[in-house]
Amino acid sequence: MGNNTSLVFGAGALAVIGGFLVYKLLNSQQSVKSSKKVALVDPAVKYPFELVLKEELTHDTRRFRFALPSPEHSLGLPIGQHIYLSARINGDMVVRPYTPTTSDDEKGYFDLVVKIYKAGIHPKFPDGGKLSQYLDKLQIGDRIDVRGPNGRLKYQGNGVFHIGIDKSSPPNIKKAKRIGMIAGGTGITPMYQLIKEICKHPEDQTRVQLIFANQSEHDILIRDELEELKQNYSDKFDLWYTIDKSVQPDWKYDIGFVNEDMIAKHLPPPGDDTIILMCGPPPMIKFACNPNLDKLGYSNEMRFSY
Repeated sequence: MGNNTSLVFGAGALAVIGGFLVYKLLNSQQSVKSSKKVALVDPAVKYPFELVLKEELTHDTRRFRFALPSPEHSLGLPIGQHIYLSARINGDMVVRPYTPTTSDDEKGYFDLVVKIYKAGIHPKFPDGGKLSQYLDKLQIGDRIDVRGPNGRLKYQGNGVFHIGIDKSSPPNIKKAKRIGMIAGGTGITPMYQLIKEICKHPEDQTRVQLIFANQSEHDILIRDELEELKQNYSDKFDLWYTIDKSVQPDWKYDIGFVNEDMIAKHLPPPGDDTIILMCGPPPMIKFACNPNLDKLGYSNEMRFSY
């Protein structure tokens, strides 16, 4: 009897101690999480951020750096999500989505690489890009309103994606060993965000293949950064360009719109462990990407369009 009683009390003591240790561990993890300083606390609130640097990358592309509340703050943007910038322009509220080229590893600031669509250049868009031109006119010290995080897709690491259906439903979980990407123009920024995240984690063995479509060589955004990633992480990342026209005789990539043959050669084949991500002008997604993915047998469950 005495031995049995001792065993009961001993087991009870171990259970109490074990429960206490679990509580301390969870409490410690929560404390660490809550101690992280993020700028985007509430996705429904607009936060003003100050422009501290503006760099001209090409004749129509700029890098804008905005300061966060302190050098210890990160933006608070999950990989796969984006932010909204808003400004009142000529009496109208203009809102546009952007994906920073920096991640939460950078503290105290975030960067946007933006193509400036100027008025009077394209006959279909005589007014140009309202918000991109507004950004181009900002002076150091000016502020822009930012809201986020937003977006249906979150990358959890190691090939795991959470893809939201609506706000009230749990996300679909997609596990991919191979990621194919088709980006057009400024649609490269969410792809670059994800590529960097995968490459910087040695334990993440997800393979990424990107087709990047542009009008010309001069329109290729963050080309140096992409090619550096390709050089340093050739086991994880492959890169292919296509452009509408070429003026360089030594151009070694494709010329023309994204097509069936291009996808077959430079993206992973259809499969349960494949996901194809797309971001670019709506006509590219509608007329070039989806019809050719259909021909090659990629199901809707294998695709996501930002």
